[in-house]
Amino acid sequence: MEANTGTEDGPKEREFRMSELAAEAGITVRTLRFYRERKLIPPPRREGRIAWYNEHHLARLRTIAALLERGHNLGGIAQLLTAFESGRDVGELLGLDSGSLVAPFSEETPVRLTPEELADHFKDDVTVDNLATSLDIGYLAVDGDEFVHISRRLLDASTDLVAAGVPLAAVLDAGRQVRAHADALAGLFIKVIRTHVLQDVLARVESGAELGPEELTRLAQTIDKLRPLSKGIVDAELSMAMDRAIGAELASWADGTTSSTSPASSSTSPASPSTSPASPSPPPADGAADDD
Repeated sequence: MEANTGTEDGPKEREFRMSELAAEAGITVRTLRFYRERKLIPPPRREGRIAWYNEHHLARLRTIAALLERGHNLGGIAQLLTAFESGRDVGELLGLDSGSLVAPFSEETPVRLTPEELADHFKDDVTVDNLATSLDIGYLAVDGDEFVHISRRLLDASTDLVAAGVPLAAVLDAGRQVRAHADALAGLFIKVIRTHVLQDVLARVESGAELGPEELTRLAQTIDKLRPLSKGIVDAELSMAMDRAIGAELASWADGTTSSTSPASSSTSPASPSTSPASPSPPPADGAADDD
């Protein structure tokens, strides 16, 4: 028999006995118990000898099933779920209060992904190391039973690069380096704006004056107006830099030499699949057992 929990004013959350949860997930009770013993799902809530499972357990079971269908073994899934549990909070990622998913002044659109949708984007490159790196860089955060990617544009670009044959580990390594350069460029433009456009405002603030609402609005409008100009400069310079780099690369190939800037293949190759921990398959289905 299902149970509902929650306050009178809050939404009710469904709860299930073990047999009910297994039926909802389309697995046997024996398989459910096996997953629980391997810590693939969190412990249930207990009332005496009765174990109660909730919607989060059901979502986790469906994620496990989807990842198994995509060719992941249980050992790899366990590692991914462990990384998922310890992932950065979405508010920390976006610099937000918990109720908002739109960062102030941000032009990027966050993307919600289930673990299986993330696996669809990057296939076999969804490893615990790559997931940990994505969380560390700040590309991903965890919100409930989902991931949140900080930028639709970055997600699409990363997906296309991996589809073109670039290992995700190499994409993330490049992303980390680009982030450092981008932060330096942003700091440079902010310094220019502070020094040459907002010097009167900064002088007043440094003298102890408080800015009124109208001045803060003007300040925000000024920065918003100059931001696309900064982006245009960076885009043009990067485009010309790519022209120079591509020309030099093509010339080196025409001369029968290779570019000295090409990274060693061993530095960007993902870990061999053989290093993944072996994992037994779920036990064969049999009859349901009582809760324990």
